[in-house]
Amino acid sequence: MAQSSQNFDYDLIVIGAGSGGVRAGRIAAGHGAKVAVIEGDRPGGTCVIRGCVPKKLLMYAASFSADVEDARGFGWQIDGLSHDWPGLIAAKDAEIGRLENIYRSLLKNAGATLIEGWGRVTGPNEVSVGADVYRAGKILIAVGGAPQFIDVPGMKDHAISSNEALDLPEMPKDIAIYGSGYIALEFAGIFNGLGARTHLIYRSDLPLRGFDDDVRAHIATALTDRGIILHPETTIDHVMAENGGKQAHLSDGSRLAVDQIMAATGRRPNTANLGLDDLGVKLGKQGEIIVDDMSQTNLPSLYAIGDVTNRINLTPVAIAEGHAFADSEFGNRPRKADHANVASAVFSQPPIASVGLSEADAVNIHGKVTIFESQFRAMKNTISGRGEKTYMKLIVDAANDKVVGVHMMGPDCGEIMQGIAIAVKMGATKADFDATIGIHPTAAEEFVTMRTPRKEG
Repeated sequence: MAQSSQNFDYDLIVIGAGSGGVRAGRIAAGHGAKVAVIEGDRPGGTCVIRGCVPKKLLMYAASFSADVEDARGFGWQIDGLSHDWPGLIAAKDAEIGRLENIYRSLLKNAGATLIEGWGRVTGPNEVSVGADVYRAGKILIAVGGAPQFIDVPGMKDHAISSNEALDLPEMPKDIAIYGSGYIALEFAGIFNGLGARTHLIYRSDLPLRGFDDDVRAHIATALTDRGIILHPETTIDHVMAENGGKQAHLSDGSRLAVDQIMAATGRRPNTANLGLDDLGVKLGKQGEIIVDDMSQTNLPSLYAIGDVTNRINLTPVAIAEGHAFADSEFGNRPRKADHANVASAVFSQPPIASVGLSEADAVNIHGKVTIFESQFRAMKNTISGRGEKTYMKLIVDAANDKVVGVHMMGPDCGEIMQGIAIAVKMGATKADFDATIGIHPTAAEEFVTMRTPRKEG
């Protein structure tokens, strides 16, 4: 129910017009609340403006080079291939502009007011935007996160983040990417696919810390086979500008001279200038806002959703949290966002997708597990000549036969995993997978034809 008061300008003020904030504002307005959404940049947020959407458009562009290479094995004669980087960036920008206008329209059509400027929480029920002050019964913070530069001499002055990587005026011939999370791998695939000599530098022994170890090992092999130069167990000690380019001094004593250095060493919640410390709002070690399972902070009128809470930093999770908040607070339908078994994909080349637990986490939680896995050369690769293999893995709780983790590296894995995620969410057992007839010939059918457990030891 709307909670109007003569003392308040709005029932709800949302700070941040990204995917989560816009969803919360729209749904709350649909429930009858008077809503304002404050945005200091462009409506659409990280995902639409400088994240998932533009990044995947560039990933599509980069993947065509591998498609052309594969096509030759099927008899296509393709010569004189070249790429227009400025043309790609212009096309990307046009699409982002179109989506930004859609987000503006979504808020307007829902009856919410868009206030353009940087919001700061100046009281339990008060938000300031410049000299203007607005009051509301509830405040929702949905400001997301931002790239983080680690404290390495010269890094902040001479490296770019994922933000700048999406808008470079010209395509680098050589690039060093520092990090091995999903952002690092995705941009490595983009630049490598578009022809740049690409270095991936990271502290751990394998990329993608936190992912299933078998997947990590397989993606390391695949990245190397695609031509990306890996520097595992290595750090960057110093960065400097040199001859119009950049030079990275590595911990192994070597030096890399490149056109660009990209820092992809994590993101931090965007809480620095919100005024939360002054109000005594509890924050975590990374600056994340601490919330309960209803997205409420220790200040009863203040709520937070999305990456700024550092729970599960995925756009669909922020949207689910925003929707649940609006239903709970303004729709007379209290409910929590469900963070269990959230599927995700890494749009590296080749891509990775998963739902549920890694093998290590499954063992820690369930004790004895049974592993089923398949590794094969995709049918397309048998003629294209590409040696790259698809990898698939099922993790089964030995006590009750439930599938508790599913992992895949290979073409179309994101599309495949969305369907698999429904089964896992419903509590499917290995017997359920076995009873399902596959679609032939597809890679996806492997998930229902694995019969022999992996032998341990």
